[in-house]
Amino acid sequence: MSRTTPSVLVLRAAGTNCERETAHAFERFGARAHVTHVNTLLAEPEGLLAHHVLAIPGGFSYGDDVGAGAVFACELGTRLADPLQRFVREGGLVLGICNGFQVLVRLGLLPGLDQALGPPEVSLTDNESHKYEDRWVRLEVTSRRCVFVGDMPAPELPLAHGEGRLVCRDDTIRRRLRDEDRIVFRYADGQGRPTQQYPLNPNGSTDAIAALTDATGRVLGLMPHPERALFGFHHPDWTARTRDGAGPPDLGPGAAIFANGCDWVRRER
Repeated sequence: MSRTTPSVLVLRAAGTNCERETAHAFERFGARAHVTHVNTLLAEPEGLLAHHVLAIPGGFSYGDDVGAGAVFACELGTRLADPLQRFVREGGLVLGICNGFQVLVRLGLLPGLDQALGPPEVSLTDNESHKYEDRWVRLEVTSRRCVFVGDMPAPELPLAHGEGRLVCRDDTIRRRLRDEDRIVFRYADGQGRPTQQYPLNPNGSTDAIAALTDATGRVLGLMPHPERALFGFHHPDWTARTRDGAGPPDLGPGAAIFANGCDWVRRER
């Protein structure tokens, strides 16, 4: 493994609120994280190419006033399209968490079945419950072709969103997501099987989809928050483990995503 120090650009905008946690998660595994306002990048777009990873964190960018992630995606698509496409083409990693996933979908970077930054092929819309969902969920690992996944076990992660129900533009897109191995995580029941049952599937997402990747396997968008499950004591059962004498593990179930991303950069770059 090389001595390359992964450089991560954590891109924030008005209303994002998870940028520090996301930066810390990458730093925990040896990366150098740079929390940067989108206006700074817009002033010097080629600055993106100085990094190995682009992370778009969770929150409510621009208040989600015209739809979750819509304004942020419009900024990136109209003013940063060329550097973004070059960044991915030249081997960069992209991670979008919750609002960041919504941005990547509206941008067309995910799933990108036919054209990167093309017209949206899927949408993340209002939860079927018509309310904000804030809970831990079990996930099934559906694909391991995404570099952020590696050999991680099926995780249990927290989520918090009002617009997380993934719907496809049509049945052709729905079939292609499966056939082209783009579905990374699905919401699962206690036996690890994909489910549409509420609240195990908290938003009614089509085919229980919780995360997608692109054709390269280097772009990941997911609705749950791995940065909020970085340490063992983040999990709600950590006090029970302590009473049993075991104590919580050092790392939580979300840590592997950041570790795998950093390891890939050191190995491949």
